[in-house]
Amino acid sequence: MATIFTKIAAGEIPSYKCAENEDFYAFLDISPLAKGHTLVIPKHVEDDYIFHLDQKTYEGLWAFARKVAVALKAAVPCKRIGVAVLGMEVPHTHIHLVPLQTEGDLDFRKAKLSLEPGEMKEIAAKIFSEYEKL
Repeated sequence: MATIFTKIAAGEIPSYKCAENEDFYAFLDISPLAKGHTLVIPKHVEDDYIFHLDQKTYEGLWAFARKVAVALKAAVPCKRIGVAVLGMEVPHTHIHLVPLQTEGDLDFRKAKLSLEPGEMKEIAAKIFSEYEKL
């Protein structure tokens, strides 16, 4: 059975797309820790544990995430892009890229932001535009 992230990457469930290539997809987290909080996933592998990925998918995922992080930092003012791989919420490997001002911004226990759809669309478009320049 396809995961919710597989359905998002296939366009079956709407998302705020930030970047995409043949094998990977990046989209805004709908319950973000910070504006621009982006999830990066492999499209064709649904394993829920990043260290179970085959070598090619693992390396490709990180290379794609790096490019998305560069675009994200250019699109959303921040000091750094934080990275987290938890894999506890959705049974599909995903990397969190979170714009940070302080280390505390990467605390998953804190209250999530609630952004309007128009703002989410604008942020995703900025990230996508920066990604396309790379």
